[in-house]
Amino acid sequence: MPFIPHTDQDVSEMLGRIGAPSIEALFDEIPAALRVASLEDFPAALNEFEVMQLMQARARQDGRPLCFIGAGAYEHHIPAAVWSTISRGEFYSAYTPYQAEASQGTLQSIYEYQSMMASLTGMEVCNASLYDGATALAEAVLMAVRANRRSSSARILLPANLHPHYRAVTVTTAGNQGVKFEELRYERGQGHTARETLEAFAGQDITALVIQQPNFFGVFEDVDALTDFAHAQGALVIAVVNPTSLALLKPPGAWGGKGANIVVGDGQPLGCPLSSGGPYFGFMSTRMEHVRQMPGRLVGRTVDLDGRPGFTLTLQAREQHIRRAKATSNICTNQGLLMLAGTVYLALLGAEGLERVAALSMQRTEQLSHVLTSIPGARRLFGRAGFHEFVLGLDRPAAPVLAELSARGIEGGLDLVDYYPELGPALLLCATETKTAADIDSYGRALNDVLRAARAA
Repeated sequence: MPFIPHTDQDVSEMLGRIGAPSIEALFDEIPAALRVASLEDFPAALNEFEVMQLMQARARQDGRPLCFIGAGAYEHHIPAAVWSTISRGEFYSAYTPYQAEASQGTLQSIYEYQSMMASLTGMEVCNASLYDGATALAEAVLMAVRANRRSSSARILLPANLHPHYRAVTVTTAGNQGVKFEELRYERGQGHTARETLEAFAGQDITALVIQQPNFFGVFEDVDALTDFAHAQGALVIAVVNPTSLALLKPPGAWGGKGANIVVGDGQPLGCPLSSGGPYFGFMSTRMEHVRQMPGRLVGRTVDLDGRPGFTLTLQAREQHIRRAKATSNICTNQGLLMLAGTVYLALLGAEGLERVAALSMQRTEQLSHVLTSIPGARRLFGRAGFHEFVLGLDRPAAPVLAELSARGIEGGLDLVDYYPELGPALLLCATETKTAADIDSYGRALNDVLRAARAA
């Protein structure tokens, strides 16, 4: 966006127009006791070139380590056209359209996004996004309680191998609204939730079952069996998915005999950089029978009185500016800029491109697993197939190992000790299409050196 400075004459004319003697006078309502006389440690002003040099120097201090951490935030290649497009002024400062039909460009971009995400998830309708994947799951749980009228228990089954952050946010958000959560154990040798685990709930009043595919360990779940069991008990199914994986896997809308009822996840893999943890955007899709219980805006395509195509908000039943305390939800944003990044990313890659990204990510992860598990003191904990993450067990605490790897310019995974202490020393690792064979070999050599040095100490 262009920088347009104000000259002294500009400032003088603006102050004269509003009748203020100085810029300082604009703040005269602030009590003197609350005002700072001077900023003694504030640096001197820099010109644009000097500011760029300073920021580049700060960025270089972070380095460019090889990153093998996933756990919900993934390093994918982002085509330059994605952020070149959405950094345009008309997109960059845009927010949720309240005077909707005057914002045809914004509405069309949301419509295209909804169409692609509904197709990707195999559902009938998708909303205009939420804050992130974790809050999307919390909203989905509350939505399931409203939508499942056959259930009065507000009981939700949460697998232990669900992303820990998603679980914590969901329990915090919905647990204070009368929702009761029960945890499902995972199979220790395989990492998945066995259908037999659900037998203890047969015949009981269960509102919904949450299924993450692939789960937090990167392992594939038997989604057909789990979905059919839940529906046989009168429970809804909430799917938590990685959108990239859907280029290869069966969409949630086709799980089991009837498909999932609600699908959520985080759109970060779709054109959003890691960016120190955000901002990202959550997505939610569902079936038409549940649409009036879904939070978020829906954009539809229509024609005007002259027969010309146009776009309009067709449903926004949850907004607090409409229903206040009776709103379906009080989340009031569509994360429009990030949603647009995902839209441009998907449009650029298309179905074939997204499938190549997913396939390469799986291939790179298997290469990484093969290299690391050949090192003495490292083994793969779960034998079940998965997507682009896996759990690596170590023969010693993971934190010192990760510190040594970081000193060598490698972010070697997520230490699972605080989340799953029963696994012992273990790392969750990820590889995407951005990792080359040389990168993987570099990690292998570094880990081998670190473990060998630790044994010799």
